[in-house]
Amino acid sequence: MLKKIFTGLLLSLALLIVAALAAYLYYWRPALAPIDPPAATAFSPQVVERGRILAGMGNCAACHTAKDGAEYAGGHGLATPFGTIHATNITPDRQTGIGRWSLAAFRRAMREGVGRDGAHLYPVFPYTHFNLVSDADLTALYAYFMTRPPVYAVAPANSLPFPLNLRPLQAGWKLLFFKPTGFQPDPAQGLDWNRGRYLAEGLAHCAACHTPRNALGAELAGSSYLGAAIDHWYAPALTSANTAPLPWTQDELYAFLRTGATALHGVAAGPMSAVVHEGMGASPDSDIRALSVYFAGVAGAEQRQVDTDTVVKAGIKRSQRVSLVDNDRGASLYVAACASCHSNSDGKPAALRPELSLNSAVSAPDPANLIQVILHGISKDEAMPGVLMPGFAASLTDNDVAQLAAYLRRSRSHQPAWTNLEAAVARARAGK
Repeated sequence: MLKKIFTGLLLSLALLIVAALAAYLYYWRPALAPIDPPAATAFSPQVVERGRILAGMGNCAACHTAKDGAEYAGGHGLATPFGTIHATNITPDRQTGIGRWSLAAFRRAMREGVGRDGAHLYPVFPYTHFNLVSDADLTALYAYFMTRPPVYAVAPANSLPFPLNLRPLQAGWKLLFFKPTGFQPDPAQGLDWNRGRYLAEGLAHCAACHTPRNALGAELAGSSYLGAAIDHWYAPALTSANTAPLPWTQDELYAFLRTGATALHGVAAGPMSAVVHEGMGASPDSDIRALSVYFAGVAGAEQRQVDTDTVVKAGIKRSQRVSLVDNDRGASLYVAACASCHSNSDGKPAALRPELSLNSAVSAPDPANLIQVILHGISKDEAMPGVLMPGFAASLTDNDVAQLAAYLRRSRSHQPAWTNLEAAVARARAGK
């Protein structure tokens, strides 16, 4: 009996090794020859400028720039469930950057997740989305990065445990989860919708944050844009599963993506603020409008029949019924710390005085965004530039924040109560 079990285990191990070897050979890629860095004058100013705008749409600087580091010089640590992976230097430095990468090497990295040296890149780099980017746009991005100031900067070592630190294993991951395809427009949809989809699913890689992932770090099939926890924040669902009291219409999406704020939904805070202001800030209105058209369709906004005035009036009326209930610590805290700025007594919500009964952070299934804003506030560079909200991390305890969040959830939404709030506050405060 033991002999049969042992033989079976050996056979299973052999089959596993053979499968891994087959995957590796299937995805094996050779190193590409290094080049001498082309002169900046080799690229037209128009193409470089287009690349700059596209790099913003891709929010490349957010990952490839370390805090207080040179732009695009890498070193920023990307926390994953498997360990920390540090973004690489994508300036044209000959030794530590992409200065000796040809356009072919750059395209291969973007579309196949393979470095110039033939090594597989970790999928924290979203080549699973970038493979949809057109030749012309990749050429423009290459021109832009190759004309940045070269910076000598070696990225810190990744902290992935064995065997996850073995790059050949990424061949197996690709075999399971990566199906490279070019972008195919939908002839049944209009130009704006197709442009929006091209940007959203390609360079902007919106699903990378807004889609839940499986145990191996791949986006869950069939769950695109259903919302996910990321970097101690919550990227909400962009489908009809979104729990905001009012639908995300084309106009609401456009206002949010263009300005970072909308009176009917709230403001862009945390990582999304950088996407709006530092990333998409240079994008033309036509691209922001295209994204709005696409995501309004994804959310089914036109099919959601809601009387906006009725919802707004009911929400403001509910907000005005603030009363100090005995032993209700949350209500007391709200009156003391929040009511003076979040009151819309004239019956009209204002972006400068966010109406919390309409706010997406209050109605979301995950309390992370509300907790983060209560603890750390919103700086004058986030959301609406020049407008800030103070943070209360120094003045409120974990229990205080939990009580306040629970009160807002209970009094400003029709969603079920959040659970384990105090533990969630402690994790947010600790950055875990």
